[in-house]
Amino acid sequence: MKTLEELHTIRQEKRKELELRINTKADTREKHILVCHGTGCTSSKSPEILENFKRILKEKKIEKVRVIKTGCFGLCAKGPIVIIRPEDTFYAMVTPEDCEEIIQTHIVEGNKVERLLCKDIDGTIVNRLEELNFYKKQKRIALKNCGVINPEEIDEYIAFDGYTALEKCLTTLTPEEVIAIITKSGLRGRGGAGFPTGKKWELTKASEGKEKYVVCNADEGDPGAFMDRSILEGDPHSVIEAMAIAGFCIGANKGYIYVRAEYPIAVKRLEIAIKQAREYGILGKNIGGTGFTFDVEIRLGAGAFVCGEETALLESIEGRRGQPRVKPPYPAQSGLWGKPTLINNVETYSNIAQIILKGADWYSSIGTKNSKGTKVFALGGNVNNIGLVEVPMGTTLREIVYDIGGGIPNGREFKAAQTGGPSGGCIPKEHLDTPIDYESLKEIGSMMGSGGLIVMDDTKCMVSLAKFYLEFTVSESCGKCTPCRIGTKRMLEILEKLCNAEGSELDIYKLEKLAVNIQKASICGLGQSAPNPVISTLKYFREEFREHATNKECRALECKAMSKITIHEEKCKGCGLCQRHCPVNAIEGEAREKRTINQDKCIKCGTCLTSCPFKAIG
Repeated sequence: MKTLEELHTIRQEKRKELELRINTKADTREKHILVCHGTGCTSSKSPEILENFKRILKEKKIEKVRVIKTGCFGLCAKGPIVIIRPEDTFYAMVTPEDCEEIIQTHIVEGNKVERLLCKDIDGTIVNRLEELNFYKKQKRIALKNCGVINPEEIDEYIAFDGYTALEKCLTTLTPEEVIAIITKSGLRGRGGAGFPTGKKWELTKASEGKEKYVVCNADEGDPGAFMDRSILEGDPHSVIEAMAIAGFCIGANKGYIYVRAEYPIAVKRLEIAIKQAREYGILGKNIGGTGFTFDVEIRLGAGAFVCGEETALLESIEGRRGQPRVKPPYPAQSGLWGKPTLINNVETYSNIAQIILKGADWYSSIGTKNSKGTKVFALGGNVNNIGLVEVPMGTTLREIVYDIGGGIPNGREFKAAQTGGPSGGCIPKEHLDTPIDYESLKEIGSMMGSGGLIVMDDTKCMVSLAKFYLEFTVSESCGKCTPCRIGTKRMLEILEKLCNAEGSELDIYKLEKLAVNIQKASICGLGQSAPNPVISTLKYFREEFREHATNKECRALECKAMSKITIHEEKCKGCGLCQRHCPVNAIEGEAREKRTINQDKCIKCGTCLTSCPFKAIG
C-alpha cells in the first residue's frame, strides 16, 4: 500500500519524465512515440503499429525513445494516429508498413515523413497537432488525459495530478465543502437530463441509511455515440477517482461501474485501473491512512438500450431483467438493493477532479449562464472530421460542423443535425447558429442527450430518418408499459406506410397525436423521449411528410417505393458512364447521345446518381 508521501514522490518524479507530453519546449533528449489505442484506431491495426515500432527500435538498438499506447486523440477520421513528442509531429492514417520509414527518417535522420503528415480540410500540411482547425476551438477537460497518458499505467495518471483531488478531499475538506464546490461550479449531469450534480449528491447524502452506493452509468447505447467509451479507454482512473470522492461525500463505501460488454477495450482498461488502484491503496480499506474505505466493481451490461435509464440499470445490477421502476422513490432515496444510491455517467465523473483542483469559479467561468463547463460530442455522419470533440457550452452548431468538423463532404449542403440520438431531435439549417446548451436546444425542440451529434446532408430523407430512430426504440423497448410497447410500434407502422407510398394526410395527424400521448404516458425516459425525432422532423420538415403522403414523392430519392430517378436532358453530356454502371441495364441511348431511364426496369439503386460526374441525374 502506498502512503500519501509515496504518491507525492511518484507524482514529482514521473512528471519530470513525462513533461514533454504536454510541454513541447521541454528540455529533453528523449522522444515519445504516442500511438492511439482507441477502438477506432485499434480496428485499423494500431496494436500492430505499436509492436512494429518497439521491434524496430530494439533491432536498431535505438535508445531514449519510448513507444506509448494512448487513448483517443479525437480526430478519428485521420486514424490510425501517431504523434511524436516533444516535436508534436502529427502523422495520420499510419499503417504498420510505415513504421520503418518513420523510425529511420524521423528518429534517426531527424527529418519528417512528409507523405504521412496530417492534412487539414483545405489541404494544408499540418506539422503540429495544435495547428489543426479541429482542435483550435476545443477545450479539453473531460478529455484532458486522452491521447496524453498511457491509460494502463497508474503512475502516468498520478504524474498529471491524478488522485490529488481525492487526497485533498480526504485530508483538507469535509463532505459538505466538497458538495458545495460541485454545486457552485454549476456542473450538470452529462447523461442527458442535465440535473444539477451537486444537488443530486446533496440529496443522496441527506438520505437516511448506513449503507449507500455510488454507481457509474457507462451504458452508452445511442447510435453513433462513443464519448463515455473513449474516456474509459483513455483515462479510466479519472472515473475511479471521482467515484471515490462521491463515496466520501455521500457516505458510501462501495461503487459499481455498469458498462456494456460490447466495450471490450474499455472493460479491460477499467479492470487494469481498478487492480492498480487497489495495489496502491487508493481503493480498499483505510485509503491513505485517512480511515476512509471505498472499493469499485464492474458490472457488465448485455447491450439493452433501456438499461441506460437509471432504475433499469439498477435492476440489471441486481441480477434482474432491465426494466425501469416507477418513480418516486428516486435512487437517491431508494436505489440499489433499496439503499440510497448516487448515479452519474462517465463524462460527469470525469469533470469532478478538475473542479476540486481548480475550483468552482474556474469551471463556472466556462460555458453559458445556466450551462457551465464543456460538453463532449461524438461528431459523425456527413461531416469531414468525424471524431470526438469537447467544446465549451454555448459553442454554436455552425462552429462544430464547419470550424471543427470541416464542413460537409463532396460539396453537399447541410440539411440537419440530430442531437441526443433516439431521445433527441433534429436541428435544421436555420438554427445553425444556435448555441449548444441545455436551454437553447430545448427551445428549438431538441436536447443535449449524452452527446451524439449526427450531421446530415441534403441527400437524407427526414421521414426515413424518423423511421430509423423509431425502429431502434421499438426494438429496444423493454415492454413494461403499454404506451411505449404498443404506441411506438403504431408510430413505426405509420412511418413505414409513408415511406412505402401508402400513407395519407390523416396518417400525419395520427402520428402527431400518438407522439404526444406516448410522451405523457410512458413510465421511463425511453418511452417519454422516443417520439422526439418524429416531433422535431414534423416541426421543421413537414413538407417532406406531406410530399410522401399526398404526392407519393421522396425529394431525397431515399424511399425507393416512391423514388423516380430521371436524367435531366439539359445537363446530360452523353458520356454513358451511368449506362455502363447500371446493374439492370435500365438506361437507354446510343453512344454520344443523351440517355434516358426505362422506369419499368429501374430498381432505384442509385448507382447512376453516384457515377454521373455532371450531376445530371436526380
